[in-house]
Amino acid sequence: MTLPLFDPLPAEGGFNRAALAARLRALSGEQVFIGTSSWKYEGWLGQIYTSERYAARGRFSQKKFQAECLTEYAETFPIVCGDFSFYQFPTPEFWERLFASAPASLQFALKVPEEVTAEVFPKHARYGPRAGSRNESYLNADALAALFLDPLRPYASRIAVLIFEFGSRRASGREFTSTLDPFLGKLPEGFRYSVEVRNREYLTPRYFDCLKAHSAAHVLNAWTRMPPLDWQAKLPVPANFTVVRALLRQGRLYEKAVAMFQPYDKIREENPETRDALREWIRRMREERRASYIFVNNRLEGNAPETIRAVVEE
Repeated sequence: MTLPLFDPLPAEGGFNRAALAARLRALSGEQVFIGTSSWKYEGWLGQIYTSERYAARGRFSQKKFQAECLTEYAETFPIVCGDFSFYQFPTPEFWERLFASAPASLQFALKVPEEVTAEVFPKHARYGPRAGSRNESYLNADALAALFLDPLRPYASRIAVLIFEFGSRRASGREFTSTLDPFLGKLPEGFRYSVEVRNREYLTPRYFDCLKAHSAAHVLNAWTRMPPLDWQAKLPVPANFTVVRALLRQGRLYEKAVAMFQPYDKIREENPETRDALREWIRRMREERRASYIFVNNRLEGNAPETIRAVVEE
């Protein structure tokens, strides 16, 4: 018997964290895992997080919050997407601390470092002298294995999926797929892989055939220049699992969303189209009995936990 998804959550006033946690646990039992993109947001205090748990010397400690809040996050959500790994190759010591900071039941989706997915480093101050230069490690499967996958292997059972994010690119779809195909073919077994592109023109039969050949998923992503999620939901499903990332309203720049929505403590602008698309996707995955990993970003509406609650409640 399939559990009902849209029965009303019991009202207790304010944010009903316990009811949301129960709903998300039920869905994870059907292989539909819903979580957020990143987790260290003080705007979620009084909602997902309890201020008293992070007190030191009688006052709120940001340092303690940053180090320990993942444990409390896991009391509500079954999975989290780690965006931090996009910007670095974390050390083995970092991974040890991270996985020790959360219960074994919490699953992780991790973005693969841009050191492997950026063909040219963006012209941004944080790249220093490398800004605008070609990346010699682009799609280097050996570097990825040595610096990222091998240190993660002890925690493979806790990693739901790895995400290769490719920003908007100038290469043609054929050129991109021609380089992606041999790269995916070199990746070692033991992890689920998924590909997120930001070029609508890449969504071709050739691209999906490439993913299918390597059992990799396409990441449905709500992003500035990508088609809406309901449009992407009609595309082929190349793997036995799916990944969805609800990140931004179509047409809105990331920097604009940050300015609009910080400190991410409440919904500031509802996005009913994306909410409906997520609901429909959840229904479909439950019917197909296909594992699905769904992540919501604060930059979509202003507060990811409230967006998730609305999606599974209404």
